Amino acid sequence: MELKHRPHTKGTKYLFKNKLLEKLTRTHIAVPLVFFTIISSGLMIYGFKNNYLTALSALLLFLAGLIVFTLVEYIMHRFLFHLPPKTERSEKFAYTIHGVHHDYPKDKDRLAMPIPLSLLLSTGFFFLYKLMMGNLVFGFLPGFLIGYASYLWIHYMVHAFQPPKNFWKILWVHHGIHHYKAPNQAFGVSSPLWDLIFGTMPKKS
Repeated sequence: MELKHRPHTKGTKYLFKNKLLEKLTRTHIAVPLVFFTIISSGLMIYGFKNNYLTALSALLLFLAGLIVFTLVEYIMHRFLFHLPPKTERSEKFAYTIHGVHHDYPKDKDRLAMPIPLSLLLSTGFFFLYKLMMGNLVFGFLPGFLIGYASYLWIHYMVHAFQPPKNFWKILWVHHGIHHYKAPNQAFGVSSPLWDLIFGTMPKKS
């Protein structure tokens, strides 16, 4: 999606006239963080209770899930959220799922995907990974979901707080470049790794 550079815009924008639909587009950041931490813990406990996991396999699968999530995050941000719209309907869809965030990056209620949608997607990922790896999914998916929760928290901090004076400032600068300077670069939020690998890393000025 071609997004024009806009100055730092405060405030919000109503996307739907229907109050219920409008409310569903807004999510307090604490809700998905708590929700997916509980789900991840439950999946891991279930895996151990049924002897699907050992301590070592759980650790390795969890780390693998974290890494895979950063790749999925990059792919979705680059190829879905920034997909060039070809029709008026697709343009409205693109704006609803991501364009509005670029126009109002400080709108704290729209820094996380609505729970019904994220739950539907996570259920889809569960069945996909269950098909691919069987019961090892109970170690892998928790890492994947905690990766998503970590992404949400990092994304929230980048937009809600001032950048820290330490290593984490790299993420603030990286995502800031995507929003305010180069919207077709710097797609990684939780990590710039895949921008480095796929050549979308902004050049140093």
